[in-house]
Amino acid sequence: MSCLFCFSGDPLSEDEKKGKYGNALGPYASYNQKYDITMCKAPCSEPCCCLISMVCMCPVQVYMRHRALNHVEPGSGWKNYICCQGLFGGCMCLQPGKMGEKTCPVPCMCLEACICPGAAVSATSGVIRQEYSLGLDEDDVKLIRCNNCLQIASCLCTIIACITPCEGDDLFAQVLNTIADIVFCSVTGCMTAQCYHEINLREKMNAPGGNEMQRH
Repeated sequence: MSCLFCFSGDPLSEDEKKGKYGNALGPYASYNQKYDITMCKAPCSEPCCCLISMVCMCPVQVYMRHRALNHVEPGSGWKNYICCQGLFGGCMCLQPGKMGEKTCPVPCMCLEACICPGAAVSATSGVIRQEYSLGLDEDDVKLIRCNNCLQIASCLCTIIACITPCEGDDLFAQVLNTIADIVFCSVTGCMTAQCYHEINLREKMNAPGGNEMQRH
């Protein structure tokens, strides 16, 4: 049953809407309008962006956050930047908006992208999601759930391998960690390409003579 849940495209449950990540995505669960392309279609629609964001994740996320913030408010630069855009709250003394973002936004964004790449990608996607009230696509939910389940399983196996003397546990944990890393990079690449495509599309729509957007 848990295996099937990892690949489920069902709407977010009440439990999934709890916590920092759930609070960030929960409000958009019931919105009908979606990103123009799903994360599954992103590699074919924006192959270069998807590949580059997987290989050079940190610099791409710095660029994408700046691009998203200036798409929402043209010419704002880094004025509206705070850590993870405040979507996931803070932790003890680490509170978004109070960690030097206003004086050193670029170094702070670089640290965010390096230390919390997953949250950085989600936050940039959240900027566009908030701006256009975009809901959660079934394919996107499947990929995010699969990735999250793999990350949890990888952590658990690593812990078990550390406390047990069996060499087989170490090998299994290494294999699972590798698979989880590949899936994580793939999902973040797809999410970045999805956001990149949406920004380009919206800007074309807002340009003189732009056409009405149609879902691919």
